[in-house]
Amino acid sequence: MPAAVSTALDSRELSRSYAYCEGLARREAGNFYHAFRLLPADQRRAMCALYSFMRVADDLADGPGLSEEKRRPLQDWRRQLDEALEGAYSHPLHPAFHHTIRRFGVPPAYLHAVIDGVEMDLDAAHYAVFADLYPYCYRVASAVGLACIHIWGFSGEQAKVHAEAAGVAFQLTNILRDLGEDAGRGRVYLPREDLERFGYKEDDLRRGVRDDRFRNLMRFEVERAAAYYRDAEPLAPLLRPAGRAVFLTMLRTYRGLLDAIVRRDYDVFSSRVRLSRAHKLWLAARALPLSWGWT
Repeated sequence: MPAAVSTALDSRELSRSYAYCEGLARREAGNFYHAFRLLPADQRRAMCALYSFMRVADDLADGPGLSEEKRRPLQDWRRQLDEALEGAYSHPLHPAFHHTIRRFGVPPAYLHAVIDGVEMDLDAAHYAVFADLYPYCYRVASAVGLACIHIWGFSGEQAKVHAEAAGVAFQLTNILRDLGEDAGRGRVYLPREDLERFGYKEDDLRRGVRDDRFRNLMRFEVERAAAYYRDAEPLAPLLRPAGRAVFLTMLRTYRGLLDAIVRRDYDVFSSRVRLSRAHKLWLAARALPLSWGWT
């Protein structure tokens, strides 16, 4: 049975929980926390609660230990998710998280999808074709975006289609940026059919081989990601102004990373591709008028 059951959200407990989530987001979310600050206070707090839930799931999967040792904590986190949505709290973030999900009508299926995606990372990642990789991208990224738009406010079911595309675009960018690091951990996210198409091998990836085969492969992958960015862009006008500002900040940040990979001649091995802190803050500032309802 749950350790503690709350039939109503106590205001002091809720305030402490939101403060916990905001502190975690401020420490861990980096410059995306500044993007959250474009939102009205209630939506900003909700984003911090949602981020905190996702962060704990990620940390459980990425922490030290063997994959099998991490499955149980993730199973417990999934169980605690369901309990929290029934009012049984076992973590400081749960009251704020429950309040957020209930207030903004975030479908719990998205939250379970995120845990599904995190669990996929416990196994060595290998995908035969892109259709196999797509569900992973959906679970770890698109489901997050779909939860976010419920907090931001959106109009029309088509917004969900564009939000899903945005998540795929962001995750494909992450995959390309982290190719070398992931290969060293036994994770090769690029579909095997893509590697074979350009005559590039997983061992080449682990050794950081950057030749014409690799450049041709990367051009292909970048164009695939760019297509998803194009499919994501129509989401902006379907969001309420403050949410539109946050979305465009995130879209421009991730698209900026993809463009930086190209400018570096696809060198994702020698050092991590980053945008400067100043550039990310500029992107947030650029979106500020949108959060005020200016166009």
